Amino acid sequence: MKLIIINGPNLNLLGKREPDIYGNQTFEAYLSDLKNQFSAIELAYYQSNIEGELIDKLHEVGFDYDGIILNAAAYTHTSVGIGDAIKAITTPVIEVHISNVTSREAFRHTSYVAPNAVGIISGFGFKSYELAIRSFL
Repeated sequence: MKLIIINGPNLNLLGKREPDIYGNQTFEAYLSDLKNQFSAIELAYYQSNIEGELIDKLHEVGFDYDGIILNAAAYTHTSVGIGDAIKAITTPVIEVHISNVTSREAFRHTSYVAPNAVGIISGFGFKSYELAIRSFL
């Protein structure tokens, strides 16, 4: 099985950014743990702060991978383009969020990803990614 985690803007700052919401661990350290835990699958990772680069990556992997785990971060709530990119590809996408976005500001309650995703996992911290992987298995 071939899966990719795609993280959007500001998630490169995990471990430093708002630790009360996102914790103190870097995503790279967590990814290493995930790769060890799920050693039987091919697990790739991509992160960008740029909307167009995220769309390009979705296009690149969206016909060859078995699943995409997407945390589009703030673009979840603003990017029609990312939503359209998901609609255009054949690889299933699971929308993931570290925090419970529905318990945060009202603008975070709208997702342009969700209508085209097979599911949403939100609010379980980094474990949200593990739950997404398990759903593909």
